[in-house]
Amino acid sequence: MIRISKRLENDLLALLLLLPSLIFLFLFTIFPILKSIYMSFMDMQLGMKEPLFLGFANYKYLFSDPLFWKIMGNTFFFAFLTVIPSMIIGLSLAMLLNLKSKMTGFLRVSFFSPVVMPMIAVSSIWMFIYMPDAGLLDQLYKSFGLSGQIYLQESNAVLPALSVVYNWKEAGFLMIFFLSGLQSISPQMYEAARIDGANKVRIFFGMTIPLLMPTTIFVATIALTDSFKLVDHIAMMTEGQPNNSSTTLLYYIYQNGFNYFDQGLASTLTVIMLVIMLCAASIQFFAADKRIHYN
Repeated sequence: MIRISKRLENDLLALLLLLPSLIFLFLFTIFPILKSIYMSFMDMQLGMKEPLFLGFANYKYLFSDPLFWKIMGNTFFFAFLTVIPSMIIGLSLAMLLNLKSKMTGFLRVSFFSPVVMPMIAVSSIWMFIYMPDAGLLDQLYKSFGLSGQIYLQESNAVLPALSVVYNWKEAGFLMIFFLSGLQSISPQMYEAARIDGANKVRIFFGMTIPLLMPTTIFVATIALTDSFKLVDHIAMMTEGQPNNSSTTLLYYIYQNGFNYFDQGLASTLTVIMLVIMLCAASIQFFAADKRIHYN
């Protein structure tokens, strides 16, 4: 009886300590999700006295709207342009820092500095770089006798141009995770591989990559979810133009919610994005056991 009471007392104490976090979780995560799901079935536009229940009409409208599918294509294309390149750059930077030269401290700060910069500042820098005629890139082209380019006003060039901005800012963030994973690998394992006659390429693909697989899966999940969530530079640099060629799902949610004041449609888009984010996050849980090998 005393043992049961002691265990109950410990459980109550643990629950009491967790209670503030659980309250915040409910108020700022669970409740907004449930509210968005509820609002996705409603017609809630500015000027309406009462919301009107529509059922699945918002979903049917979106799935039959060519603009929605164009925006979904933009979103996944932007993810394709950012996830793998930012991971490759992040891993390359981490391997460079793992060499531990005299410049390591300076390089670490230099590589990570874009991460802590506000997106407003980052957007301003890259808008100057991409500026037609007077921009840094166009001036560089002209110095070689080449004609300038219009990066943010052409439908085929705007998403690749924005992906460069994202990769420049995100690579340093992913670098930290890869560097932590590299430093957790025992140097004795590399020494044993060299004694066995393995060259650098074989060590990298046969040892480093498999041992980094847990980190790689985690980083892939972070990079994929971040590519869906980033909207600041689109709002600052293009506002979805030209002709919605740079509009992604999150920016479309912002437009419907705060420009067109259609809270019902914005909530429907939010639910769709939530499903996509959950599918992206599930990679870490379903792929980990199948792709991690240490032998």
